[in-house]
Amino acid sequence: MQRKSYACVPGVAVLLTALLAGCSGSSGSDGGAGDAKPGEVSASASTAKPGKYQSLPEPCAQPEQGTLDTMLPGIKELTDVRQREKAYQGTATATYDTDRRAGCKWKDDSAAGGMHRLTLDFERVVSYDAAVSDDSRAQDVFAAKREKAHLPVPAPTDSVTDPATESKGSDGGGKDDPDKKGGDGETGSEAGSEADGGETSSPASPSSSVSPAELQPRLLEGLGDEAFIDDELSGPEASRSRTVTVVFRTSNALVTVQYVAQSTTPGEAPDSKESQDTAQELAQTLVGKFGE
Repeated sequence: MQRKSYACVPGVAVLLTALLAGCSGSSGSDGGAGDAKPGEVSASASTAKPGKYQSLPEPCAQPEQGTLDTMLPGIKELTDVRQREKAYQGTATATYDTDRRAGCKWKDDSAAGGMHRLTLDFERVVSYDAAVSDDSRAQDVFAAKREKAHLPVPAPTDSVTDPATESKGSDGGGKDDPDKKGGDGETGSEAGSEADGGETSSPASPSSSVSPAELQPRLLEGLGDEAFIDDELSGPEASRSRTVTVVFRTSNALVTVQYVAQSTTPGEAPDSKESQDTAQELAQTLVGKFGE
């Protein structure tokens, strides 16, 4: 009996080895897909590309002094040196995270040249969805800003009405348009001169060499990846104020340039083309700053 018992042990060992080998083989062939975790699958899949910009330039350091002299002429007229230097430096906008949002403001209140305000706002957009890129999210933010501006349909090129005074549609945010040609919007001699077919003498109207379609709020080309400009004339007849806003996107960064000008001459409004040109020129330099 003892010899028979020892004789059976090798056979049992062989059988157990075979069974174990069969089980491990079955587990290897059937368990590969079943043991995969959702996290492991998503990790192997491609994720959205991060944005080009991981930080923002310091807004107050961007405009050149010559640019500030053009847009804010009252600063260079300040006699107090410290006050003038402080005005050139601007005032930083308070934000919680300067890597995500930063801004700066300048102002001049010259009695002779009128009131001027300049504001820069930089925003770096980050998508927290791994399937959505930072650039795609920035496109959505830009689209929302563009829709909020209520850009109008291009006006006929033979019109001479100041584009900034035209209504931006029925939901245009209550834009002030007392100089609007015709209807209840006519005001005094300005509307009368336009109705007679002659060029208006109001400084608010663009020159005859520039068509209204070139000055009205519109999309812009050649400025970042996409851009638009808004132009609004507001305030009482005796003191008109013009606000020009340029917004552009470059990769995952959005930049807003807002320029406000108000004349001290009663009945005179800041020129639309001049205000738009200076705002766009500054915006173009900022595109280059982001590329550095």
